[in-house]
Amino acid sequence: MSAWLVPIAVLAAQAAEPAPCRLVLCQAQALAPFFAALRETRAGGAPVHIIQIGDSHTAGDMITDGWRRRLQARYGNGGRGVLAAGRPYPGYLTWGVTAAQSRGWRANASFGDAYSPDGPPLGLSGFTQTAERAGETLGLTADAPEQAFDRLVVCALAQPGAGTLLLRIGGTEQSWSLAAPLNKPECRTLDSDVAVESVSIVVAGAGVVSLTSIGAFRRGGGVALSNLGVSGSQLAHFGRTSDAVVGAELAAYRPDLIVLAFGTNEGFSPVLSPDAYEAGLRAQIARLRWLAGRDVPILLLGAPDAATRTPGLPGTDCGDGWHVPQLLADVRERQRRVARDFDLAFWDGSAAMGGLCSSLAWRRDAMMRGDHVHFTRSGGDRLGAMIDADLSRAAEEVR
Repeated sequence: MSAWLVPIAVLAAQAAEPAPCRLVLCQAQALAPFFAALRETRAGGAPVHIIQIGDSHTAGDMITDGWRRRLQARYGNGGRGVLAAGRPYPGYLTWGVTAAQSRGWRANASFGDAYSPDGPPLGLSGFTQTAERAGETLGLTADAPEQAFDRLVVCALAQPGAGTLLLRIGGTEQSWSLAAPLNKPECRTLDSDVAVESVSIVVAGAGVVSLTSIGAFRRGGGVALSNLGVSGSQLAHFGRTSDAVVGAELAAYRPDLIVLAFGTNEGFSPVLSPDAYEAGLRAQIARLRWLAGRDVPILLLGAPDAATRTPGLPGTDCGDGWHVPQLLADVRERQRRVARDFDLAFWDGSAAMGGLCSSLAWRRDAMMRGDHVHFTRSGGDRLGAMIDADLSRAAEEVR
């Protein structure tokens, strides 16, 4: 071995790992393309689309709605964005619009009792809705005139023997046969000459039809923030989605920013290890980058502070019988490290709330529910406002 190689190897082994960023928002420069898109839409450019994928914090739309309303007040309303088709489960929340469906639909989900590994493939929403009879319907209605939209995007599964859909938005109507020689995902876009307050999808003939998502947008600019969450899920359950379906949907919806908002359910797991979580996180980020087919900025939302009274989960005592699981902090640290390694932006939800055990104060102020995990409407709005404020400041600094 050459004499000069040994010292270099020793120095490399002794080199200190870069100190992790301890700010609430780290690596904001990774969001530069997203910030540029916001500036362009404000100047009359194309609409900006954010897709957030996560667990019940995302599904409940408390935090995302707080962020969405502030973005749209500043940049304009780009539409409600991507949603699961219809109402895939009781209690499905869709602030700003109301989703409806007839009784003949059944859902496959990426997590929960509805999950079937042999069921129809899953996409970004985490739900695929299937009907087998003509006349079954799905619909979406704006809750107010300002929530109207002029573009409908529907993503479905083409397959042998599949049925036909009739898509309607305003005066535009289109028949779409999903029959195909091979199984493949497809997305169809319909535009209306004027903004409308309702759209409908009708099964128009015999044969199975399966829908993976729908989207309602405005073409004239502004911001759409899509919240795609599955309650109780972990990032590993997003791994149950189909590469083909997710890739087709990303191509159709073309997000300007992807937000990953998992970690709470992982942090409460009695069996998950930090190393296993980190390996899965790295794999899913690499997968999303590959499926997007372009360099879409990614923001990791670090899990908010939360507490439990469940015994057997080691952690930090917060008093009154509540404690924060150690794994929740470990998951957040792994998120921070992976964000640095992949050059992703990272926003620390726990630090924004006030740090360890802050969920108790948020509960006292009626901003969290009694479980010390989920947010009330006011608490979600506050956290959404914090995300918006931190990113707005970063947008002024990052050019």
